[in-house]
Amino acid sequence: MVISQGGLTLQGLNIFTLKPDKENQNMKSSEFRKYGHQFVEWMTDYLDQVEDYPVKSQVDPGETYKKIQNEIPSQGESIESIFHDFKKVILPGITHWQSPNFFAYFPANSSPPSILAEMLTATLGVQGMKWETSPSSTELEERMMEWLRDAVGLPLDWSGVIQDTASSATLVSILTAREQKTGYSINQSGFNADFRFRVYCSEETHSSIEKAVKIAGIGRENIVKIPVDKLMRLRPDLLQRQIEKDIATGYEPLCIIATLGTTGTTAIDPLAEIAAVAKTYDIWLHVDAAYAGSALLLPEYQKHIKGIESADSFVFNPHKWLFTNFDCSAYFVKDKNALIETFEILPEYLRTQTEGLVANHCDWGIPMGRRFRSLKLWFVLRYYGLDELQNKLRKHIELARWLEEEIQKSARFEVVPPRNFNLVCFRFVPEAPMDDDEINAMNEKLLLLLNSSGQIYLTHTKVNGIYTLRMVIGQTRVEKHHVEAAWKLIQKKANEI
Repeated sequence: MVISQGGLTLQGLNIFTLKPDKENQNMKSSEFRKYGHQFVEWMTDYLDQVEDYPVKSQVDPGETYKKIQNEIPSQGESIESIFHDFKKVILPGITHWQSPNFFAYFPANSSPPSILAEMLTATLGVQGMKWETSPSSTELEERMMEWLRDAVGLPLDWSGVIQDTASSATLVSILTAREQKTGYSINQSGFNADFRFRVYCSEETHSSIEKAVKIAGIGRENIVKIPVDKLMRLRPDLLQRQIEKDIATGYEPLCIIATLGTTGTTAIDPLAEIAAVAKTYDIWLHVDAAYAGSALLLPEYQKHIKGIESADSFVFNPHKWLFTNFDCSAYFVKDKNALIETFEILPEYLRTQTEGLVANHCDWGIPMGRRFRSLKLWFVLRYYGLDELQNKLRKHIELARWLEEEIQKSARFEVVPPRNFNLVCFRFVPEAPMDDDEINAMNEKLLLLLNSSGQIYLTHTKVNGIYTLRMVIGQTRVEKHHVEAAWKLIQKKANEI
């Protein structure tokens, strides 16, 4: 090994080259301030003009990928150059979720106070895994979970923590149920042939539940999907019958997932009846209210969680319909000790003097690392206040009611099935006689025409084999004129086919 003029070499091989520091390798404060102001100006203009963009990206598969250089640049580039390419290369491939003409899936809403808080979060760069790594991150999260718990009507002795998504929260719930059921032995010794668990949910439940069952080691064969009634709700009588059958054949019922607002149609499972079944057979009950849980801020909708005191866990996503940037999923448990015992691990390098005195949220879920998510939630809840949040939710529900009534008045469209919150499911029914497959194909064509127009964005589901268009009216900036324009466009495109 010798030191040469070019750098450190080993038998003639250059390992690295010593280079003098460049002044532009670290962004100066003046430059950061300059571009920070420019970016905020662009962000403000974007939000003001977002409805002028095609809602659904119009690029072809692979188009963006081909425009991005093949390798990391060897020399640093200017912010001007990078931002130019952002607008030229990246922006055309963006589907504009913040457009008031976005009616697809469920929204991933943001709002100005949430965006401002995200800027602060990024600047602070907090890793909130333990109380000591930033006490404010932990304690603000504790208080925000109490605010939400009380606002949506959950039992006052429940504890809350922010997860990234409802998918993760469901996995956390199933893993906690698994460990509590086995005296925390699977974490220690792994599965054995004695464990034959079953997890129950409706046929309309979210795919994340099936994914969680796979990850938890229970196996897809052991998720039992219970048939639904005409309103797409899980049938408690068939649930109880299936549980008794499973017990008789040597299975051990582990967990039931009840859904408040299914993804396809926002169906509402009868929680009180399901809770009674869970209590009878001592089965963990998780309530998935990922989207519709925000409606529980409205006292008139809290009837849907009657029986919640008999459940074990509950989740909803403020990042869907509560104007808080993705990701922010509010997860609540009756027994926080069961949650902590499932996930707690304490290597020496994480041991602190405050162990046992404070909450360390790295022990309340799967990841060790945690973003400072509660800051944006704090900004949103304080900026709007409960009254205005309720006003916005009621407004969205009222707009959906208006659309439902318009569809019902139309001779060529029908609602499928009746609306619960602010999702309207419907289909086009042509005057000419057609069989179900032909009507389905026509509705699929209608959806493609609508989305390719760039003016609105809808998605679909199937209800008892019926191809059904879904229109969710929950975007932060949506107004009645957006819904009226969408309804006119839907009728116009239907005429074209």
